[in-house]
Amino acid sequence: MISNGKRFMAYELVKKLSASGRADILDQLSAACTEKEKIKGQKHKVFEPSFDAKPIYSTAFLHQKIDYIHHNPVSGKWSLCNDFTEYPHSSATFYHLAKPHELVPITDYRDFWADINHVKPVRLL
Repeated sequence: MISNGKRFMAYELVKKLSASGRADILDQLSAACTEKEKIKGQKHKVFEPSFDAKPIYSTAFLHQKIDYIHHNPVSGKWSLCNDFTEYPHSSATFYHLAKPHELVPITDYRDFWADINHVKPVRLL
């Protein structure tokens, strides 16, 4: 599923870069392909070749990952908003302030996950 998502996003990014005349970026993406990838027909390398899937076996780990995702837009080099609950493409407001998302319905499966795994749910701070 992840590889298909990356593939379709890469096609769309290359299409938009081509349409906007960004040959400089397209050249960089093309230069990132190995000879073996070029022989297979790959023209651009948009994403790094790795994906770190981590199974979630505890509610604590689940909450740690949700918290990481929510704080990512405001941390480090990103600084996409002042407060992580203000980022419009995030579920942080739903999880941290108990407010529904304006555009996307969100279902909270944390308690369900905790029930089926017989663990006590932990609330995000």
